[in-house]
Amino acid sequence: MNFQAPTPVERDAAGLLPPGHPPVRARKIGVLLVNLGTPEATDYWSMRAYLKEFLSDRRVVETPRWLWWPILNLVILTVRPGRKGHDYQTIWNKERNESPLKTITRAQAEALGQWIAAGGLGAKGGQVVVDWAMRYGKPSLKAGLDGLAAQGCDRILLVPLYPQYSAATSATVCDKAFEALAAMRWQPSLRVAPPYYDDPAYIAALAASLRGHVAALSFKPEVLLASFHGVPQAYLDKGDPYHCHCVKTWRLLREAMGMSAEDFPMSFQSRFGPAEWLKPATDDTIKALAARGVKRLAVIMPGFSADCLETLEEIGVENASYFREAGGEEFAAIPCLNASPEGMGVIETLVARELAGWL
Repeated sequence: MNFQAPTPVERDAAGLLPPGHPPVRARKIGVLLVNLGTPEATDYWSMRAYLKEFLSDRRVVETPRWLWWPILNLVILTVRPGRKGHDYQTIWNKERNESPLKTITRAQAEALGQWIAAGGLGAKGGQVVVDWAMRYGKPSLKAGLDGLAAQGCDRILLVPLYPQYSAATSATVCDKAFEALAAMRWQPSLRVAPPYYDDPAYIAALAASLRGHVAALSFKPEVLLASFHGVPQAYLDKGDPYHCHCVKTWRLLREAMGMSAEDFPMSFQSRFGPAEWLKPATDDTIKALAARGVKRLAVIMPGFSADCLETLEEIGVENASYFREAGGEEFAAIPCLNASPEGMGVIETLVARELAGWL
């Protein structure tokens, strides 16, 4: 048998590195869960910093810079931070002094780590390190990737927690991750989990969660509404698949619930600015349902993996008031999957499938 000299990694593991050799990291696999983002506080300047980072992203707002810059800096960032700060105050996790999105995303990462430690990925799960990050705000994507690399992760699975793909969400996560990698001398290999809008595990989890929450309500909804975050119509016209992904999620969920489009319609929320956005709009739909005599309504938000301002305040408070003002009586905002057993089942399924080759 021919003898082969040990590689640097093997020499390092055996304590055989020559004097002066840079340290060689142990080989591990990282998993980085990523969600949209959050302000650090609800005051004017914290909100302004968060909104400036978010609304300066060319993936989010595609308006030409020469037109958008004065609108953003002279109008929006003067007025909107105060208004949105007030909205955040109504849902703020005061115990941890952070937004619910940060609380929930951390809980998802911790639960995933515990599942892996308990053998969820089999005997090789000890190689896997889990962390979480935000596209906008803190902890940043760069900090998450740098931290995993510092722990010896030479392969990293990036998991954007957006069920439906859009350039304004999934793609901008990749943009930021690649920007961070560009500054590294020793780049880890990067794998990005695909959108899971039609994954059977995701649809089954949504249906199970919806059934459970509806059964626990003090009233029986006459109509269920699936509300997705909106994007400008122009994004669809340019080829963004987001609308199609949302429609397929809605159709599969309706079929799983055994409901018709009339009893379980869909809509798009969070319109912003004068441009035409995807329709039908959630606020208009909710008002129309109440106007036609619907008294009891429940809304589910399948495009969000975790509860946040858009689900807790926009739907649970703002749109609930629209419904009651238009004649509705009973309203419920169904919680997102969050770190529930159903929600973690989806994340665990995605991670196990994407890590299969590496493990």
